[in-house]
Amino acid sequence: METAILGGGCFWCLEAALRQLKGIESVISGYAGGHVADPDYSRVCSGTTGHAEVVQVSFDPATIDYRSLLTAFFAIHDPTTKDRQGNDVGTQYRSVIYTHSPEQDRIARELIAELAAEGTWLDPIVTEVLPAPRFWPAEEHHQDYLARNPRQPYCMAVVAPKAAKLRQYFRDRLK
Repeated sequence: METAILGGGCFWCLEAALRQLKGIESVISGYAGGHVADPDYSRVCSGTTGHAEVVQVSFDPATIDYRSLLTAFFAIHDPTTKDRQGNDVGTQYRSVIYTHSPEQDRIARELIAELAAEGTWLDPIVTEVLPAPRFWPAEEHHQDYLARNPRQPYCMAVVAPKAAKLRQYFRDRLK
């Protein structure tokens, strides 16, 4: 198994979408990249801890390689908006890839360069690629949030559509 830490807005969205892919063993919502030990949701949402909302993904590279995982990540969020995803605004919603090896760093940077060259988005990609810092799991009620709260308005309006978008574009890679 390998590990990836990805931030692309609300962690509920990333978790709900990525957990659908074959080869994904687990997806844990949490926080990374800040300067406060043991952060919690309230403090991270205040924008004062420096943390991003992220997911820690454990995956089997024999089933889904890192590049394919990142391709799914880029398909479900907007990597061109600095410190925001839709109506979620603040540094905690930044687009970031935290890498665990020189190989992950190389793959992430190559994919970003390819996507930029293809003109996939009209605006420049602002996704940061940084060495993985400590990961802090979010509180238990944030884990598997969509499955636990399918009728919650934010889930219906934002989270579920991102999970559906992944299903549409990655049908052949679903569990």
